[in-house]
Amino acid sequence: MITNENLLAARFAQLEPELKEEILSIASQKDIEAGTVLLRAGNTISKTMLVLDGRLKVYREDSEGNEYLIYYLEPGSACAMSIMCAAMDEKSEITVVAETDVTLLSIPFESTRKWLNSYPSWDEFILRTYRAKMEELLVLLDNVAFRSMDERLVFYLKRKAEGQGDVLHISHQEIARDLNSAREVISRLLKKLELKGAVALSRNEIRVINLDFMTAV
Repeated sequence: MITNENLLAARFAQLEPELKEEILSIASQKDIEAGTVLLRAGNTISKTMLVLDGRLKVYREDSEGNEYLIYYLEPGSACAMSIMCAAMDEKSEITVVAETDVTLLSIPFESTRKWLNSYPSWDEFILRTYRAKMEELLVLLDNVAFRSMDERLVFYLKRKAEGQGDVLHISHQEIARDLNSAREVISRLLKKLELKGAVALSRNEIRVINLDFMTAV
């Protein structure tokens, strides 16, 4: 039987055993269904989330409701931007939604702040989290600023496949929303990918066959 203790040990192996014990003693387990919004822009953040299983999507919305994908949170990660907002006592500027069913541990921020001085591994984990997400943000910026939509689509599908496997249960409209494009544009580009043998399309499903050779559609 897989328990939170087993998952914590596997996903956060770098943390000291004493810290893991403390996490398990104070954290609240949250089992979240896919599609659930965990955090909205404008919310006050008082807890840190450690992802044990599943995948979260982090994005921003503009004043017209358009979504801009920032990054994903995978097992073994925490949300760098929410940690920063909590540390600065600021409201969230992001929205976090469960892309799949998710199991996470919710920890009061007061405890995580104290651990920075008590546990070297926690301090290192937070620094690595900031660095990793900053690198993802730079990649996102490069995609938006320097890549065409067809290249962005290929990159997007690769990231999806890394987290979900080769069969992606997603609609063209959802992809268009994440890439801030039109559904018709995404459908046309996906069809071109299918003709090249890179993907296979069916209703609300995309099977990734081979995107490695695709630098542009």
